[in-house]
Amino acid sequence: MSEAPRLPLPPFTAETAAQKVRTAEDAWNGRDPQKVALAYSPDSRWRNRAEFLQGREEIAEFLTRKWSRELDYRLIKELWAFTGNRIAVRFAYEWRDEGGNWFRSYGNENWEFDEHGFMRLRIASINDLPIAEGDRLFHWPQGPRPQDHAGLSELGL
Repeated sequence: MSEAPRLPLPPFTAETAAQKVRTAEDAWNGRDPQKVALAYSPDSRWRNRAEFLQGREEIAEFLTRKWSRELDYRLIKELWAFTGNRIAVRFAYEWRDEGGNWFRSYGNENWEFDEHGFMRLRIASINDLPIAEGDRLFHWPQGPRPQDHAGLSELGL
Protein backbone atom coordinates (compact mmCIF):
# COMPACT_ATOMS: atom_id res chain seq x y z
CA MET A 1 0.00 0.00 0.00
CA SER A 2 1.44 3.37 -1.01
CA GLU A 3 -0.57 5.44 1.46
CA ALA A 4 0.78 6.35 4.88
CA PRO A 5 -0.67 4.17 7.65
CA ARG A 6 -3.71 5.47 9.58
CA LEU A 7 -2.51 5.52 13.16
CA PRO A 8 -3.08 4.01 15.59
CA LEU A 9 -2.52 0.54 14.20
CA PRO A 10 -3.90 -2.76 15.43
CA PRO A 11 -3.65 -4.67 17.65
CA PHE A 12 -5.50 -2.11 19.75
CA THR A 13 -5.17 -1.28 23.43
CA ALA A 14 -7.88 0.49 25.42
CA GLU A 15 -6.09 3.78 24.78
CA THR A 16 -5.52 3.30 21.04
CA ALA A 17 -9.04 1.94 20.45
CA ALA A 18 -10.52 5.01 22.18
CA GLN A 19 -8.23 7.22 20.09
CA LYS A 20 -9.42 5.52 16.88
CA VAL A 21 -13.06 6.07 17.91
CA ARG A 22 -12.54 9.77 18.68
CA THR A 23 -10.64 10.31 15.44
CA ALA A 24 -13.56 8.78 13.51
CA GLU A 25 -16.09 10.90 15.43
CA ASP A 26 -14.16 14.09 14.71
CA ALA A 27 -13.86 13.25 11.02
CA TRP A 28 -17.59 12.48 10.64
CA ASN A 29 -18.49 15.72 12.45
CA GLY A 30 -16.36 17.54 9.86
CA ARG A 31 -18.80 16.24 7.20
CA ASP A 32 -16.24 16.08 4.37
CA PRO A 33 -17.17 12.89 2.47
CA GLN A 34 -13.90 12.68 0.51
CA LYS A 35 -11.76 13.14 3.62
CA VAL A 36 -13.81 10.66 5.67
CA ALA A 37 -13.62 8.03 2.89
CA LEU A 38 -9.81 8.08 3.09
CA ALA A 39 -9.97 6.39 6.52
CA TYR A 40 -11.33 3.25 4.84
CA SER A 41 -9.36 0.74 2.80
CA PRO A 42 -9.78 1.15 -0.98
CA ASP A 43 -11.91 -2.03 -1.03
CA SER A 44 -13.70 -1.42 2.28
CA ARG A 45 -17.09 -3.08 2.67
CA TRP A 46 -20.01 -1.50 4.56
CA ARG A 47 -23.45 -2.39 5.68
CA ASN A 48 -25.20 0.78 6.78
CA ARG A 49 -28.81 0.05 7.75
CA ALA A 50 -30.03 -1.76 4.60
CA GLU A 51 -27.39 -0.32 2.21
CA PHE A 52 -24.37 -2.32 1.14
CA LEU A 53 -21.36 -0.39 -0.12
CA GLN A 54 -17.89 -1.26 -1.33
CA GLY A 55 -14.94 1.03 -1.88
CA ARG A 56 -14.11 4.61 -1.14
CA GLU A 57 -16.05 6.05 -4.07
CA GLU A 58 -19.32 4.45 -2.93
CA ILE A 59 -18.61 5.50 0.67
CA ALA A 60 -18.03 9.14 -0.37
CA GLU A 61 -21.21 9.12 -2.50
CA PHE A 62 -23.19 7.66 0.40
CA LEU A 63 -21.86 10.28 2.85
CA THR A 64 -22.61 13.09 0.39
CA ARG A 65 -26.25 11.91 0.17
CA LYS A 66 -26.45 11.38 3.93
CA TRP A 67 -25.25 14.84 4.90
CA SER A 68 -27.40 16.55 2.26
CA ARG A 69 -30.48 15.04 4.01
CA GLU A 70 -29.32 15.03 7.64
CA LEU A 71 -28.88 18.74 8.34
CA ASP A 72 -27.13 20.21 11.40
CA TYR A 73 -25.58 16.78 12.01
CA ARG A 74 -23.80 16.27 15.37
CA LEU A 75 -22.36 12.87 16.37
CA ILE A 76 -20.97 11.29 19.53
CA LYS A 77 -19.27 7.87 19.42
CA GLU A 78 -18.24 5.76 22.40
CA LEU A 79 -15.96 2.75 22.54
CA TRP A 80 -17.89 -0.37 23.54
CA ALA A 81 -15.30 -3.15 23.15
CA PHE A 82 -12.14 -4.04 21.24
CA THR A 83 -9.83 -6.95 20.50
CA GLY A 84 -6.97 -7.33 18.06
CA ASN A 85 -7.98 -5.48 14.90
CA ARG A 86 -11.66 -5.04 15.78
CA ILE A 87 -13.55 -2.29 17.58
CA ALA A 88 -17.23 -2.13 18.60
CA VAL A 89 -18.76 1.33 18.97
CA ARG A 90 -22.08 2.72 20.11
CA PHE A 91 -23.15 6.13 18.92
CA ALA A 92 -25.88 8.73 18.76
CA TYR A 93 -26.29 11.66 16.44
CA GLU A 94 -28.79 14.49 16.14
CA TRP A 95 -29.99 16.03 12.92
CA ARG A 96 -32.95 17.73 11.30
CA ASP A 97 -34.67 17.24 7.98
CA GLU A 98 -35.60 19.94 5.46
CA GLY A 99 -38.94 20.42 7.23
CA GLY A 100 -37.23 21.30 10.52
CA ASN A 101 -38.10 17.99 12.21
CA TRP A 102 -35.41 16.84 14.64
CA PHE A 103 -34.18 13.28 15.19
CA ARG A 104 -31.73 11.45 17.39
CA SER A 105 -30.33 8.37 15.69
CA TYR A 106 -28.89 5.61 17.87
CA GLY A 107 -26.72 2.78 16.71
CA ASN A 108 -23.92 0.30 16.98
CA GLU A 109 -21.00 -0.28 14.65
CA ASN A 110 -18.58 -3.15 14.29
CA TRP A 111 -15.27 -2.20 12.72
CA GLU A 112 -12.41 -4.31 11.37
CA PHE A 113 -9.06 -2.79 10.38
CA ASP A 114 -6.28 -3.90 8.09
CA GLU A 115 -2.64 -3.94 9.18
CA HIS A 116 -2.19 -0.33 7.94
CA GLY A 117 -4.95 1.02 10.21
CA PHE A 118 -7.57 1.47 7.46
CA MET A 119 -11.08 0.27 8.20
CA ARG A 120 -11.84 -2.61 5.85
CA LEU A 121 -15.25 -3.56 7.26
CA ARG A 122 -18.00 -1.45 8.85
CA ILE A 123 -21.31 -2.94 9.92
CA ALA A 124 -23.80 -0.38 11.27
CA SER A 125 -27.26 -0.82 12.77
CA ILE A 126 -29.18 2.41 13.34
CA ASN A 127 -32.60 3.49 14.65
CA ASP A 128 -34.10 6.99 14.36
CA LEU A 129 -36.13 8.62 17.12
CA PRO A 130 -38.09 11.82 16.40
CA ILE A 131 -37.33 14.42 19.10
CA ALA A 132 -38.53 17.93 19.85
CA GLU A 133 -36.00 20.68 19.16
CA GLY A 134 -36.03 21.44 22.90
CA ASP A 135 -34.89 17.88 23.64
CA ARG A 136 -31.65 18.23 21.70
CA LEU A 137 -28.49 17.55 23.70
CA PHE A 138 -25.75 18.16 21.13
CA HIS A 139 -25.27 21.93 20.94
CA TRP A 140 -21.67 22.60 19.94
CA PRO A 141 -20.76 24.61 16.81
CA GLN A 142 -20.49 22.62 13.56
CA GLY A 143 -17.33 20.50 13.53
CA PRO A 144 -15.63 18.25 16.09
CA ARG A 145 -17.23 17.91 19.53
CA PRO A 146 -15.37 20.05 22.08
CA GLN A 147 -13.16 18.03 24.43
CA ASP A 148 -15.16 19.22 27.45
CA HIS A 149 -18.58 18.27 25.99
CA ALA A 150 -20.24 15.32 27.70
CA GLY A 151 -20.15 11.92 26.02
CA LEU A 152 -22.95 9.40 25.66
CA SER A 153 -22.58 7.86 29.11
CA GLU A 154 -22.48 11.27 30.81
CA LEU A 155 -25.60 12.32 28.90
CA GLY A 156 -27.44 9.18 29.96
CA LEU A 157 -27.69 7.94 26.38
